[in-house]
This record gives sequence, C-alpha cells and structure tokens, in this order.
Amino acid sequence: MIRVSGLTKVFSAGGEVVALHDIRLDVDKGDIYGIIGMSGAGKSTLLRCIGLLETPTQGSVVVDGKDTSRLRGRELIEHRKTVGIIFQGYNLLMQRTVADNVSFPLELSRTDKATRKARVAELLELVGLSDKANSYPSQLSGGQKQRVAIARALANNPRILLCDEPTSALDSFTTKSILGLLKEINRQLGVTIVIITHEIGVVRAICNKVAIINEGAFVEQGETDKVLVSPEHPVTKLLLGMDEEGK
Repeated sequence: MIRVSGLTKVFSAGGEVVALHDIRLDVDKGDIYGIIGMSGAGKSTLLRCIGLLETPTQGSVVVDGKDTSRLRGRELIEHRKTVGIIFQGYNLLMQRTVADNVSFPLELSRTDKATRKARVAELLELVGLSDKANSYPSQLSGGQKQRVAIARALANNPRILLCDEPTSALDSFTTKSILGLLKEINRQLGVTIVIITHEIGVVRAICNKVAIINEGAFVEQGETDKVLVSPEHPVTKLLLGMDEEGK
C-alpha cells in the first residue's frame, strides 16, 4: 500500500538540517503501522512527506503503485482524497458546527448536498457523535474533538489514514476509547493506518508493525510483538523502560 524508498528530507532555512535520512518503509494493506520515537526524531516530518504536505529532498513515496512525486493536476487531487490525515491539534474550524466540520472536505470536492448530509450522518454515527451534530468544537471534550477530526478525515472514503500523535493530549481512558475506534475503523472499513507516536502504549495496543526512529533514521522495525519482546537497539530499550541489557 505504501512504499517509502531512500527518503531524505533536508531543511535549509537558517542552516542545513537533515530531518530524515534514507528512510525505507513498507506498509501493507490493512496494517496499523506505528512509528515511534522521541521528540524531534523526525516522526511528524515523515508523516507529512507520506501525506504530500512536505516534498522529500531525495527518495520516493509510492502509494498504491503510484509515485506521488509524479502526480499532477486532477490525478494529484484524486490521490489526496485517498489519504486522510488526523492532526495532533485537531485543526477543527471553530466557527463551524460538528456536522459542518465533517462536511467540509465534501464541500471542497463539490459533493452534492444530499450526499454530504447522508455521509456526515453516517460518519457521526460511526464515531459516536450523532447527538453532537449541531454543537461547536468549543463545547466538546478533547476526546470528542478527536472523534470529529477522525470523522472528517474519513469523509472522502480514504484508503489510508495518517495519524499524528492522535492521543497525546488525552487522558488514559479517552486514549483507550480513541484507539479502540481506530482499530474498529481498520477492521470495519479496511483502512490502512499509520500512527506517529511517542507513547509505547499506543503501539502495544493496536499496531501490528512498528518502526523506531531516532535522529531522522530508522534504527529498528518489524512486527510489533517481535520488536517489543526482543528489542535490539538502545533507543528501543529506552522507550520500553529497559536498561542497555534489556532488563
């Protein structure tokens, strides 16, 4: 579903900074793939490159067999609809109701009003917010805002969902419910999910595969059970709360 090959990202403003170096990643259809690392490790930059919000300096991102760097015009517009993004800060439109926030991507794609209304109702039911359709973001809890963001990201029936720290601002109970919702979306809708996180509990809870990133490069990756049970790199051990001997 997603193949990242030799991806390097260099920022030049104020001096050259290598944010990502030679990233190689394969995400299969139906995966819930976790990318975990410390703050500043390059996680969000990688997600933005996969989601076409940043342009790689070198390397390629191939989605469904298409090299995203070669997409132009209508093909690029259509591709963007296949990738939903959930941002860390929700990014909701505060002057719009919950229903209108979810409807917004459909308005941009010029979906007719009746179809928009039906799709919004379907998505709000999916995320458990049918009774909040006419509420505003300021009237919602953090968990409810994240559910609105998830519903909005699903508006155009994406095949891929990119999540940037989706639970970082939530308490443990709300985190569990949001992760449960993402897992159900993956199961019920067949959406492939990539989650950026610094919380090992998120990876343990729902990710079948994981990559550990440190200073812009992957240091370890593979099936979650194998990586977390037998970590090899010191950074992985640190994230797991182990010492260098793995205890």
